[in-house]
Amino acid sequence: MFSINHTITRTLPHLSLSLSPPSSCARIKDLQLFLSLTISFSHVFSLCRAMTEPTEPSTSSSLARDPCTVIHPRREPFEHGLLPIPRLIFSDPAQTLIPLKQKLLQLSSNQRVDSVAISDSLQISIEHAKLVLDTLASILHSDSEPLTATKFSEIDSVGVDVHDLVLFLYIQSYKRILPRTHKDSVAVADVWPSTSAFDGFLSALSPLQLVRSNSRRFMPSQADEEAHQLSYLQKHLANIMSLLAEPVEGEGEESLVLTMDRFEHLGFLFQFGDKGLEGNSFSQCSPFFANSDPDMPAVPVPAAQVHDWLLQNIVATLEYISERTSSKENGPSSASDQDVAMTDASTVSVKVSSSSRGASFIEGISKSSYTKLASDIKGSSVKVLNCHESSIYILAPLRYATVYGCSDATIVIGAVGKAVRVEHCERVHVIVAAKRICIANCRECIFFLGVNQQPLMLGDNHKLQVAPYNTFYSQLEEHMNEVGIVPTVNRWNEPLAFGMVDPHDSLSHPAGVSDVQAESATQVDPDQFTSFVIPSWLGGDSTGSAEGNPFTLPDAYMASKHKNHKNLGELRQLIREASLEESRKRELSSAIHVYFKDWLYASGNIRQLYCLQGD
Repeated sequence: MFSINHTITRTLPHLSLSLSPPSSCARIKDLQLFLSLTISFSHVFSLCRAMTEPTEPSTSSSLARDPCTVIHPRREPFEHGLLPIPRLIFSDPAQTLIPLKQKLLQLSSNQRVDSVAISDSLQISIEHAKLVLDTLASILHSDSEPLTATKFSEIDSVGVDVHDLVLFLYIQSYKRILPRTHKDSVAVADVWPSTSAFDGFLSALSPLQLVRSNSRRFMPSQADEEAHQLSYLQKHLANIMSLLAEPVEGEGEESLVLTMDRFEHLGFLFQFGDKGLEGNSFSQCSPFFANSDPDMPAVPVPAAQVHDWLLQNIVATLEYISERTSSKENGPSSASDQDVAMTDASTVSVKVSSSSRGASFIEGISKSSYTKLASDIKGSSVKVLNCHESSIYILAPLRYATVYGCSDATIVIGAVGKAVRVEHCERVHVIVAAKRICIANCRECIFFLGVNQQPLMLGDNHKLQVAPYNTFYSQLEEHMNEVGIVPTVNRWNEPLAFGMVDPHDSLSHPAGVSDVQAESATQVDPDQFTSFVIPSWLGGDSTGSAEGNPFTLPDAYMASKHKNHKNLGELRQLIREASLEESRKRELSSAIHVYFKDWLYASGNIRQLYCLQGD
C-alpha cells in the first residue's frame, strides 16, 4: 500500500507535493498546500492507480462489451455548428486562438463573453457575433450549461464560456467528408428523379445531380462520417488540449494540467458510449475524475496524460469502426446497422430504423406516405434521406432534424428545439416549427416556417420560397413547449444568405465563386398561400385541422386565407342553390375537377394526393 506522501509525489511530480509537518507548510507554494490539505486518501489512491498503471489500449472486442469505453465524436458541432463566415476560419487555429482566449478571459470577470466582445475580438459584425452565440446555444453538450438552458431572447445577456467558444472556433477549420460512391450506380440511375430544367451559376448540375454525379455519390454513411470526424480530432488533439490546459503557477509550459472543469469542456467534442452523458458529467466516464468527491476540489491532471488516454481510445474506436465496416461489406447487412451501411437507394423497400446513437432514419421512401409519431421515435433526432414523390409526417418533439437528397416530396416535421438542416433537395415542401433552420444547395423548394431565429441560406440555392407556418396537429403546442419554441416569434421572412460556396465542404469550385453571395429566398405570394391540413386518419387522435396554427399569420396571409374560405363557401352555396339538369351538373363537376387538378399541379399538392391514394 502506497503512503499518502508517496502517492501524491509519484502521481503529481510536477507539483512536488508533500504532506510535511505543519512547521514546514510555510515553505510550500499556496497551490501545493491547498491541494495537499484537501485531497482525501481514497481519491488520491484511485487517481494514482488510474495514472500510474499503464492504460491499455481498448480493443474492438472490449469496446463492444463495455459501451462506456467507446469514444465517439459529438455529431452536433460538425453537422449543425459550422458557419460559413471566413473570419471564423483560421489557417493555424491554435496559434490564433490561444492569445485570443487569454484576451477574452482578461475582459471577462466570469469567463463568459457576449456578442459585443465576440464582435470586437474577431472583427465580425454584431449580427454574425449573435449568430455565433445562437449556434453555440443549439449545439452545446450539457443541458445544465446556462447558454443552453436560457430563453433565446436572453442568450446574449448570458454569454458563452470562453473555453466552449475557442473549441467552437477551432473546429471551423473542419471540412466535411466527400459524398460516398454508390456500389451500384447503374441501378441507382433508374431510381433517381428527373433533373432540374435550369442551370445554376456554379455548374450546369442541380444539387441532386451534383450529389449523384461522378459515379453517383451519396450522403456518407454514419460510420464514414464518424471515422472522418474522429480522424480530424485525432490529428488536432494536441492543439485542442492546449486550448484547455493551464500551467501550474511557477512552472513552465511543460507542466500543463487540466482541472476537472476544463476537462468537462472536452464533452463539447467527445462523448463516451452510444447514449452520451445521460445525466452523468463527461468527467465521470474518465479514470481521472470518476471517483472525485463533489465536496472537495479534484486534483488537476497532467494534460499529456489526458492526451495519451484520449488518443488510445480514438485509435481503438477507429479500428473498431474499420472492422465493423469490413465485416458488413463482406456479409449481409441488417436493418439495425445504419451506422455502417445505409439502405441502397436502388432498392424499392423502405428503411426506417433507429440508431443507438440517438437518431432515427427514414430513408428511401418513394411514391407513398409515411407517418412517425412521438411514440415511434427512439432518440432525439431524425434524418430523412433520399425520399422522393412522397408525403412524410414526423409529428414529434425533436432536438435535431436533417433532410438530405429528397425531391418532389412534402415533409412535415413537428417541433425541433435545436436545429434543422435541409440540403441537396429539389421541389420539396418543408413544413416545420423550429428554433433555427439552415438550407443549403436546394432548388425550387418552398419552406413553411415557424422559426425563432433567422433562416440561414448557403451554397448553390435557386428559386427558393419561404412562407409562414401553415399547419397544425393536436399535440403541436405541447411539443413546441417541450423543446422551447416560442410561438410569438416567427422570423420566417428574414433569411440570412451567406456565400455560394460552403468553406467546409471538400468539393472544388471555380475560381472567384467563393466571393459570390448565395441566392436568398423570395416570399410566397399571399394569394398563393394555403393552409396544409394533416390527414386525421394518418395520426389518429394526434392530428387536427390547420385552424389551430400557433404562429400568428401576417395580415396579408390572413386576409388571403379568409378570402379563400369565403370564396369556397360562396361556391358551395351556388352549387347547392343551382337548379341544373343532370347533364349541366356533370359539366359543372367536370369543370371543377379540371380546375382543381390544375391547382394541384401548380401548387405541388398533386404528390400528396397521389400518396394518399396509394395508401
